[in-house]
Amino acid sequence: MFVKLIVLISVKNSSFLPNRPLKVAILGSSGAVGHELLKILADRDFPISELVLLSSSRSAGKKIIWNEEELITQEVNKNSFINVDLVFASAGSSVSKQWLPVIRDQNALLIDNSSAFRMRDEVPLIVPEVNPESAFNHQGVIANPNCTTILLTLVLAPLNQISTIKRIIVSTYQSASGAGQLAMEELKFLTGQYLDGTPRQSSILPHSLAFNLFLHNSSMLSNNYCEEEMKMVNETRKILNNQDLRISATCVRVPVLRAHSESVNIEFGESIDLLLAKKSLEESNGLRIIEDYDANRFPMPIDVMGRDEIAVGRLRKDLSNPNALELWLCGDQIRKGAALNAVQIAEILLPENHE
Repeated sequence: MFVKLIVLISVKNSSFLPNRPLKVAILGSSGAVGHELLKILADRDFPISELVLLSSSRSAGKKIIWNEEELITQEVNKNSFINVDLVFASAGSSVSKQWLPVIRDQNALLIDNSSAFRMRDEVPLIVPEVNPESAFNHQGVIANPNCTTILLTLVLAPLNQISTIKRIIVSTYQSASGAGQLAMEELKFLTGQYLDGTPRQSSILPHSLAFNLFLHNSSMLSNNYCEEEMKMVNETRKILNNQDLRISATCVRVPVLRAHSESVNIEFGESIDLLLAKKSLEESNGLRIIEDYDANRFPMPIDVMGRDEIAVGRLRKDLSNPNALELWLCGDQIRKGAALNAVQIAEILLPENHE
């Protein structure tokens, strides 16, 4: 069972998608996020007249069954977007940048899952439960935030309505799925090799994840934070529309196949009531509470794999700061952290949701 996120917003521009079944293209259809997009589009009965699956030459020619129809992935080229209304892209920044001009020439909307356009002032960066109204300010491209940012802002937004957030300290525990399908397969293979007593060197990730963890493998920057950590800092500020928000992030890759976790410390401008904070999270779209202090039972990756909701728990006062709360969250990186969020963005722009 799923629940569509329907956001009723009064807008005065022409940023809606066409009021008819759409010709939709998935760029990067053979990857983990592409596969999840196919499931979600079918599960949510998204209005599609024709679905085009695009990939690199390496993945072209694969057969995929979707809605009882056999589709064949095609190598992307300049003619791939003719008469296309909507493009979901999850093939990396360079690919998105390469094909955006062609997509725009067809007056199609690009919802992009890479980091290519996220920090451009003219490109909306959208989490539908948090800032849906910003989606209508697009100029042919809308950015899907980084997976960890999506999970984090879902929790921050309702709490920020109670009291203004001043500072955030977040540590992530990111699964292999964040590095793609091949990283997931490698984790399974190397775990088996480890148990057999014949450990092998990783070829997809810089280190083996089998019974191991390491700080996130994205490039290090001059401030000694990595790219993944600064994505969380900059994207969270943009989504919450607060460039003065103080954030520090530490991102870690852990031996979990699918679903990310985050430990979050949130400092407010004043002391915040714990019961009120929990109530605001319980009543928020996209969240569910898993919290049993007597049984020491809180969210785990297995609670959210394949699920739409983000699980939140262990909400407590920070003993060292009367104005701070701490919490723990888990969310499916491939689903809400990527594919589902992209489809929800498109649903915001469907005229049928604003009649």
